[in-house]
Amino acid sequence: MYPNLYYLFQDFFGVEWNFLKLINTFGFCVAMAFIASAWVLTQELKRKQVQGLFSFTEQKILIGTPATAGDLATNFILGFILGFKIVGAFTIPDALNDPQSFILSAQGNPLMGIILGLGFMGLKWWEKNRQKLAKPQEHTIRVWPHDRVGDVVIYAAIFGFLGAKIFHNLENWDDFVKDPVGALISFSGLTFYGGLICAAIAIYYYARKHNIPFIHLCDAMAPTLMLAYAIGRVGCHMAGDGDWGILNSAFISDAQGHLVAATTDQFNAALHANQDFFSKQFATFESIQYQHVEPFLGLPKWLFAYNYPHNVINEGVAFSGCTGAFCHYLPVGVFPTAFYETVMCSILFLILWRMRKKFTIPGQLFAIYLIMNGVERFFIEKIRVNTKYHWGFMHPTQAELISTLLVIGGIIFYFYSKKKVKAV
Repeated sequence: MYPNLYYLFQDFFGVEWNFLKLINTFGFCVAMAFIASAWVLTQELKRKQVQGLFSFTEQKILIGTPATAGDLATNFILGFILGFKIVGAFTIPDALNDPQSFILSAQGNPLMGIILGLGFMGLKWWEKNRQKLAKPQEHTIRVWPHDRVGDVVIYAAIFGFLGAKIFHNLENWDDFVKDPVGALISFSGLTFYGGLICAAIAIYYYARKHNIPFIHLCDAMAPTLMLAYAIGRVGCHMAGDGDWGILNSAFISDAQGHLVAATTDQFNAALHANQDFFSKQFATFESIQYQHVEPFLGLPKWLFAYNYPHNVINEGVAFSGCTGAFCHYLPVGVFPTAFYETVMCSILFLILWRMRKKFTIPGQLFAIYLIMNGVERFFIEKIRVNTKYHWGFMHPTQAELISTLLVIGGIIFYFYSKKKVKAV
């Protein structure tokens, strides 16, 4: 596994660049997901603009003004943070051994923070002063929806992260109560549907504010969201952030952390040897979930079971002789569900991308996305480890409940859109 890009570059290219320890693999993949999604969304918005579905809004801007106190303060704060933390990571001993703890700590290099802050502030002043006019001029510009993709992405990122955190802590309330501060500031522990719901609400208000037809924006975002999810799951798998499946009893880990084939007796022995760990994972030792699936069609065994060595959340048992962070592996192989979702959602993205021009009724492409997303997530939940609610004879997970609502909502929305067009 590659908790950060240092380990990935070390494994693939044989180089040891310490600064890469600051770039979390999951975070990097999420950033790539936003970049790819921004490009896809821009292309779709431009296509719909040509169809006459979007119009521009006018915005007045003032050019030639000097730097304001707010401009200078913002740039100083940004420069200070970069100097304090990023430069500090290379000047404070052992900071890069656990980058996440260092970033969340109060440690840093205040001198470099001040120097870089003043440098950023000076650059801003010089830039604005170079463009300053004797008399500032007011210009009116046209802003199309595709010009606002950057804002949409920022809204999605901020509110998506907050929603993912909120829903994760609601799903794992007992853990949140034990350590609320740690649960809120930790880089791990995110729920996709929470992010999707909160980001959707934020983007809806943004679209209304700027007179962007929300229904057409939803259609444009349908393939975008599927692509973003596929790329984001790459980060989950590569970092080993806990988004894996139930146990595959066909494989266990040996003392060196290698995944090996196992008999039923060996599997049961591994369970009992790690009883405390599995009891924590599955609430009780008796409720451990597993399936026995052996490789077929000549496919590699890691497609059927993986033990996520050096995972980013330090889950499992420790490697002998390994010190520092990222020294754990799972004692029994699990289904790599994050990888499965990457494959499935990549295929679904291609289907949506191919279908997008065939739907002429507003909202129907987005309805298809809701159905696809809900069906995919509902069935992957059957082999994922997640907190379950206990309602009599029903034991659904949060994701199963939301995915079911998405499918139902998608079906209703699809036929409602069609009926509404016929009525007109």
